[in-house]
Amino acid sequence: MTTSTCRDLVCAAADGVELAARDHGGDGSPLLLLHGAGRTLADWARVAPLLAERHRVWAMDLRGHGRSGDGAVPWTFEMAADDVTAVLAACGAPDAVVVGHSLGGMVAARCLERDGRVPAAVNLDGHGMGRPEQYVGLDAAYVRERLGEARKFAGEAGGRPFPPEEFDAVLGHQTGMAAELGIPAELMEAGVRRSLGETADGQLFLRPGRRQARETQEAMAGLDLFALYQRVSRPLLIARSLRPNPSVPGMPPWVDELMAAYVQGLARDLAELARTCPLVTVAGVDGTHAMLLERPAEVAGLVSGFVRGLPGRT
Repeated sequence: MTTSTCRDLVCAAADGVELAARDHGGDGSPLLLLHGAGRTLADWARVAPLLAERHRVWAMDLRGHGRSGDGAVPWTFEMAADDVTAVLAACGAPDAVVVGHSLGGMVAARCLERDGRVPAAVNLDGHGMGRPEQYVGLDAAYVRERLGEARKFAGEAGGRPFPPEEFDAVLGHQTGMAAELGIPAELMEAGVRRSLGETADGQLFLRPGRRQARETQEAMAGLDLFALYQRVSRPLLIARSLRPNPSVPGMPPWVDELMAAYVQGLARDLAELARTCPLVTVAGVDGTHAMLLERPAEVAGLVSGFVRGLPGRT
């Protein structure tokens, strides 16, 4: 067993934007870990040390998140995949398996097309909002309208500024959610503090900023994941959470209805994908979308088992 030691790095993207990364050490097949939208590399704090027992492990903050820069151009999956390539080159591991959660999982899948040196990828619960026909039992026009509302809400909520004196309340809300999910509060707090940004007039916000949050939502809406899955030419593991997310206070009642319908369609479509695409493996994790913090040993075992099964990997 190798003891993991962490070291923070700064890498340069192709356009000069600084990309923050963390070296978790370890020996064996290299892995690069990507987080979800509005999150940071701190989400991997419980999983990365377990992976480092068998693998060489790095994590990074995606552009516009955590301590990575924003850049002047719009956020796209192509640029995110290019940023991954830049970090892998800086780490001396261009052939690392890319493992992502949520938005990061979607980026990981895109890396299989964007960078021919990436041998395989893992997408942990990175499904976006899908297509209207994936919402079982609901009219497609109704779903399309609701999805537009949901994306607008998510875009407007991202990067919303607040006065410094409200920071404790924001932090308390986040750690309260952690308690509800059985996640150590200090892990949630570390992610919040790493996400913290400041506007020119002294207001605080949680990254990504307003522009980047809207651009990320637009990018996710424009990505046809299942079409991408059909095109993969190298192994891809897709995992989905098996437990529903808790209801969010203040959200419209149709949100839970929509998500329940989507879960059914997603399970159906992923099962068919696994049946028809020999390079795609589909699995489940006994947790909510917050699986990295809830079920670290299960996630690490799933990822490590997949990587060890790849040709020439250990």
